[in-house]
Amino acid sequence: MSQLSAFLHPVSLGEEREVVISSRFQDGEGNSVPFRIRPVTQWENDAITRLSRRTQKVNGILQDYLDTVEYNRRLVVVATIIPDFQNKELCQQYGTLDPLELPAKMLLSGEFRKLLTEILDVSGFSNENPTQEAKN
Repeated sequence: MSQLSAFLHPVSLGEEREVVISSRFQDGEGNSVPFRIRPVTQWENDAITRLSRRTQKVNGILQDYLDTVEYNRRLVVVATIIPDFQNKELCQQYGTLDPLELPAKMLLSGEFRKLLTEILDVSGFSNENPTQEAKN
């Protein structure tokens, strides 16, 4: 088998993942309800990055920067399957019409960070240094 075949037919790694973000979200029996997340492709990441770019004037010079708060919110909304942060009923329940505001209104700071960390992990980002891993 050629090396090209490996790129034409990549192995699926079970892309979606269920993660319990908080015990605050429970079903009728008192069990924690998991969030379902999926990985974000680089194509999607590029779009999220473009939408999260801002320009500001510093010492009379326009500078481009990434609004990391908006970037993180967009990433969470795109990668979370359940709950659907774009659901109008869910948005209304938390007093917003903007799906980008919903995760921040719905989740505690630590819960948001945990969800974001899980999304980054399932998308292939890791806290491990690849060079360190190769040495072991």
